[in-house]
Amino acid sequence: MTILIDDPRWPAHGRLWAHLVSDASITELHEFAAANGIPARGFDLDHYDVPEEAHARLIAAGAVHVDGHELVRRLIASGLRVRARDRR
Repeated sequence: MTILIDDPRWPAHGRLWAHLVSDASITELHEFAAANGIPARGFDLDHYDVPEEAHARLIAAGAVHVDGHELVRRLIASGLRVRARDRR
C-alpha cells in the first residue's frame, strides 16, 4: 500500500494544487490525509486536492512522488479510480 502524490500543476483559488491518492485503499488515504492535516473538504471521490505548500511535507511524511501519468495509471490499476463521467 502506497500513498502517491503528483506535481502541484493544477491552478485554482490563486495557488497550485497536487493530487494525493492511495494505490490500495480509500481508508488508507483518509487516514494519511487526517494524520497530516489535510482537511476532509479536499477529498474528491478518489483523491485529495492538496496545495503546493503542503507538497514537500507530505513527501517527508511518506507520500511517494510520481508524475501525473503514473499516479493515474496506479489509481486505475487499484480499482479506486472514479471516472469523469461517473462524477456527475
